[in-house]
Amino acid sequence: MSPDLLLFLIIALVAVAAALGMLFSRSALYAALFLIMNFGAVAVLYLLLNAPFLAVVQVSVYAGAIMVLFLFVIMLLGAERLGRDPEPATMRWQRPLAIVLAVVLIVQAVYVFAARAGAAPAVAEAVDAGPLNIGKTLINSYLLPFEVIAIVLLAAMIGAVVLTRDK
Repeated sequence: MSPDLLLFLIIALVAVAAALGMLFSRSALYAALFLIMNFGAVAVLYLLLNAPFLAVVQVSVYAGAIMVLFLFVIMLLGAERLGRDPEPATMRWQRPLAIVLAVVLIVQAVYVFAARAGAAPAVAEAVDAGPLNIGKTLINSYLLPFEVIAIVLLAAMIGAVVLTRDK
């Protein structure tokens, strides 16, 4: 087993363990910290793929800015001090639906892995993931989706301001 593959498997295991820790954490603060750990592991995976710019963006934007905002909101709202209310009657349909969807997802994953078990692994071509190439690709090939996402984010920001306004 090559050292690169071993390092990949270790980092992938850390990323999956951090994601599971986030999902099963009872504390919102610990869940946010597990998510930061997951973002860090994904950044290391970007480094293994020879994409240092994406790794820096992953750390600075996601693990830095967005998670600091999440932690600020969690601490500001005091989410850790809120008691857990019993499950309302209107939400009882969500648990069986979630279980059915999880079973469907697991069946699909097993099918995909079984179908590709005998196939040779596909080798991706090398891509320049530098800032200049990413910028050119965004402006030339993905201009419309880039602008639509900007409008959606602007609408979300306006919605957040409207929701937090005093009457």
